[in-house]
Amino acid sequence: MLTTSSSTMLGKYGRQILRRLASKSWEHTRQRKKPAGAGSRVLTDVREVFEFNAWDHVQWDEEQELAAQAAVAKNSTSKMEAEQKERFQTDAPKFWDSFYGIHDNRFFKDRHWLFTEFPELAPLAADPAEQQPRSIFELGCGVGNTILPLLQYSSEPQLKVFGCDFSARAIEILRSQSQFDEKRCEVFVMDATLDHWQVPFEENSQDIIVMIFVLSAIEPKKMQRVLDNCCRYLRPGGMLLFRDYGRYDLAQLRFKSGKCMEDNFYVRGDGTMVYFFTEDELRGMMTQAGLQEEQLIVDRRLQVNRGRGLKMYRVWIQTKFRKPL
Repeated sequence: MLTTSSSTMLGKYGRQILRRLASKSWEHTRQRKKPAGAGSRVLTDVREVFEFNAWDHVQWDEEQELAAQAAVAKNSTSKMEAEQKERFQTDAPKFWDSFYGIHDNRFFKDRHWLFTEFPELAPLAADPAEQQPRSIFELGCGVGNTILPLLQYSSEPQLKVFGCDFSARAIEILRSQSQFDEKRCEVFVMDATLDHWQVPFEENSQDIIVMIFVLSAIEPKKMQRVLDNCCRYLRPGGMLLFRDYGRYDLAQLRFKSGKCMEDNFYVRGDGTMVYFFTEDELRGMMTQAGLQEEQLIVDRRLQVNRGRGLKMYRVWIQTKFRKPL
């Protein structure tokens, strides 16, 4: 990972990052998919880059790291005025309502990786008569990208799923879905940045709390409070499952000047906000909240648009932290 910032290479490396992240090739490709159960696909021969839609565990060379560093230095030099920042932060629920009002349930995406990356969420395979009660809470559930698969694939008779979101519109859309089961699931509107959560369950009660691309949408100075409350509501031995944007993800490099609210924290064109994390930042906040690390990985992936010959470098961070017994 990059540990320093530099503005002296903006011209040279700024151009290089655009070429590296949006390079084109008209090489013939085949329509092949990743074999089921084959594990990670690692690119060992650059001539085969357009053979598949995505490659795992991509290693960046020094040139690419410097180019990413330069791109971020360039788009974050000019910070947003305090009055503008206040408007986006104060009106965050309105921007998310507008987002879901436009996209409706079209924003629902099949998280085919959900049970692979987080097998803790997978339906329990034991005899239903012997299964113990299980409670899962998703923070920032949106329109149900995680909750609906849980309800669809689990037949656990004593599974209870909770979900909350900043956006009243998102909760409305989720409740209207055919897969939604109000007997097993309860969803509600909540601002997770508040000191005290208004939730329909007790402290020390949740087996699993899920946060997928959620913390990044929160103002950095409020993030610790959110994680503190996650720890408060997890049962002893319960686990926080987390996935979000990593530093120098393509989405960060694409921001134009004037969209940066503070270092590594930006506002999108639709008014929603996004932060890009490092491993050390997340480890520090999770540990301060009282959680113990079980997994913290940087998922560097190369996604390929074979039709247009484009290469897109993505960076996500995935963690699993447990509340001590």
